[in-house]
Amino acid sequence: MNQHILITGGTGFIGQLLCHQLHYEGRSLTVLSRRDDAEVQRLCGRVQVIHSLDEVPTIPTIDAVINLAGEGIAEKRWTQKRKQTLWDSRIAFTDELVSQLQRRAALPEAMISGSAVGYYGDQGEADVTEATEPRDEFTHRLCAAWEASATRLSGDTRVCLSRTGLVIGRDGGFLQQMLPLFRLGLGGRLGNGRQYMPWIHRQDMVQGLIHLLDSPELSGAFNLTAPEPVTNAEFTRALAQVLNRPACLPVPPVALRLALGEMARLLLTGQKARPARLLESGFVFQYPSVEQALTEAVG
Repeated sequence: MNQHILITGGTGFIGQLLCHQLHYEGRSLTVLSRRDDAEVQRLCGRVQVIHSLDEVPTIPTIDAVINLAGEGIAEKRWTQKRKQTLWDSRIAFTDELVSQLQRRAALPEAMISGSAVGYYGDQGEADVTEATEPRDEFTHRLCAAWEASATRLSGDTRVCLSRTGLVIGRDGGFLQQMLPLFRLGLGGRLGNGRQYMPWIHRQDMVQGLIHLLDSPELSGAFNLTAPEPVTNAEFTRALAQVLNRPACLPVPPVALRLALGEMARLLLTGQKARPARLLESGFVFQYPSVEQALTEAVG
């Protein structure tokens, strides 16, 4: 397929696999990154590299954009400074990306732009689809503004928003932070474990993004989450079973709140998110169950 795609966030956990898959399918890529060219090409394969959004208007052809840039939301405690960094790396960055794309003689045909199921806020045990009304909290405001920045390009450009869950895969992602304790038999549920953990396998995440890219009839928001959501307690049991280790040491909510402050809400609340629109569009998941996903990732 003779298609040139601009990718931001290409050196990340999702982006690396995405770049290799798109290259395998015969598409040419430009990756925007602060890393040097050799490092980007080591991670992403044979790609062109730019280092500044100011270079976007100079790329000869951009047929589509996949925007995955953004600082990790769970990497540091949410101080006001950290919240501003999260905001700038998503909203300010996407605003500038759209502005630079609008300087080009021709707009891209499509843009697939990142978001997260945090858009909905805490939804308890209710089923969550793309039509669910969000709850107003920090993650909702962050994701809503991020999506609004991307949809500034709507009109001549088809815009899809990927509301992503926790991504399961080998050698990276949130799972790598959990594995050391679980492998020692020191893992356990978080709080009462009844909060839902919307998740997706990295391979399905990549194929889902490509599905959105290659489906000209699709636009708007899509939950990129597996069709079988699980609670934190169910996830904990599944991971312990795959590792053949006990997981009997729950973490009290008060300990998480003391350690993480407001960010503890990421771990103690959740969304029973279902990929309603993705399934309606005909997408088929390779890893629909968490047991399948964890067995591939750590088994």
